[in-house]
Amino acid sequence: AMLSLVSSQVQAEPPQTLSQASAEHGSHEDEEAEVQQKQRTPLKKLEPSVPVAPLDEEEGDTCAICFEQWTNAGDHRLSALRCGHLFGYTCIERWLKGQAGKCPQCNKKAKRSDIVVLYARTLKALDTSEQERMKSSLEKEQKLRRQAELESAQSRLQLQVLTDECSKLRKQVQELKALVAQHNASASQQPGSSHACLPGSLPSSQSQRKYHLEKVFVVSQTGNCRVMAYCDSLSCLVVSQPSPQSTFVPGCGVKMMSVANLKSCQYIPIHSKQIRGLAFGRRADGLLLSAALDNTLKLTSLATNTVVQTYNAGRPVWSCCWCLDDTNYIYAGLVNGSIMIYDLRDTNSHVQELVPQKSRCPMVSLSYLPRMASASLPYGGVLAGTLEGACFWEQKAGNSYQPHHLPLEPGGCIDIQTEISTRRCLATYRPSKNNPCVRCVMMELTCRPLTEASEDVVCSSNPVQTFSAGPTCKLLTKNAIFQSPDEDGSVFVCAGDEASNSALLWDAGSGSLLQKLQADLPVLDICPLEVNQTHLLATLTEKMVKIYKWQ
Repeated sequence: AMLSLVSSQVQAEPPQTLSQASAEHGSHEDEEAEVQQKQRTPLKKLEPSVPVAPLDEEEGDTCAICFEQWTNAGDHRLSALRCGHLFGYTCIERWLKGQAGKCPQCNKKAKRSDIVVLYARTLKALDTSEQERMKSSLEKEQKLRRQAELESAQSRLQLQVLTDECSKLRKQVQELKALVAQHNASASQQPGSSHACLPGSLPSSQSQRKYHLEKVFVVSQTGNCRVMAYCDSLSCLVVSQPSPQSTFVPGCGVKMMSVANLKSCQYIPIHSKQIRGLAFGRRADGLLLSAALDNTLKLTSLATNTVVQTYNAGRPVWSCCWCLDDTNYIYAGLVNGSIMIYDLRDTNSHVQELVPQKSRCPMVSLSYLPRMASASLPYGGVLAGTLEGACFWEQKAGNSYQPHHLPLEPGGCIDIQTEISTRRCLATYRPSKNNPCVRCVMMELTCRPLTEASEDVVCSSNPVQTFSAGPTCKLLTKNAIFQSPDEDGSVFVCAGDEASNSALLWDAGSGSLLQKLQADLPVLDICPLEVNQTHLLATLTEKMVKIYKWQ
């Protein structure tokens, strides 16, 4: 029985094993069929999960005419016609000038007025802003270079003038040595004879020196020139005049003239009304002080040709001057006779006002006398002249001023000028009933103690010499008193004469008339000057300046 059971079990196992094998075989066949089916089926294209932006078409960035990149600044900036085609501005402008008025791309009619400058941000344009800045910087450098070359040329010219002057002086020295040798030889041959001339004296041809006309400058064709001043550090003469282009630049200014090469330079606009006073101080920076009827006092730099400081005096300013003891102070003479004192370190307003004690006439002249211990008037101060008299404002300690009224003739005084080294002043009077001619009176400024024990002094003026001119005086002419160009200690007086339209030159010591410098119109201002050891004299009418050379 046990054997039959085991055999039955053994016989029953094979069918089970066959069924499992057949099942496994069927599953393998199904997998192979599935793989073959997948191989026969084509794969689908995978789409990206993030969409890719299409590539932008390249935008044109070159001009269709010159094939150069257009710019966003300058002459070749991006421009378009009505048809929409883009070009560089200069290219399309030249194209429309030379062609039959058509677009070079579509041949549509176009004209220059159709050109439109574009300011699009999305278009590609070459950034030339840095190039334009560099170009502007280059132009500035070129301008500075031209200015430096001009200054160099002027310096070379001045050097040439100095060289010529030295040659002339050496020649004169040789002539003097020859003259001395000749005199010594004649003296040794004739020991008992009297000397015809002293050793070292100049020949008669050289002793008779005078002013000769050197140059004529036409300043203003319309006239209205008034005053002038000379800057020694820059060798420059400035003359007031109305604006030559009053339509575009109204007002008044100054015309610069180089005395070194006798050439007229540029015009500098300064004031809105007529200029009544010009003055240079002892500063080396060439600051010009100007006073005008527009109530202002201005400082102008000749180095930059610009106004650097303006003071409003509140009233018309008739005259001005610098303080020669302290270059930080300037003075302005007003129409009411007051004197405003300004400190250049205070740019707001005046620091002091000197009020007249008597009449309130316009302050026609101002001049500063520096301190000079050896002079007859050793004190420094301002000499102020009005139409009715004169006053010397003595400058004391602490910037205080003491007035000294000078004993001038009452009324009729139109101008007062000073000669610093000799302490002489020149007062000009109009014709009157007692004196029918214009008179220029030279006076010596002196002082004396108020009392024996007092430190205060009384300043006065003593007439020394009187010079008479013609019977006409309608203008406020500014005359001149100065040392002789021969540097022999003598003093010259030069005054304008309206009756003869000339400037009269006198020797102040003898009172004799030396020369009559003819002009075409009445002389308004006279200015002696020196450049490169050459002595010149400038006379001004309302239209022109004449330069005379002492030789």
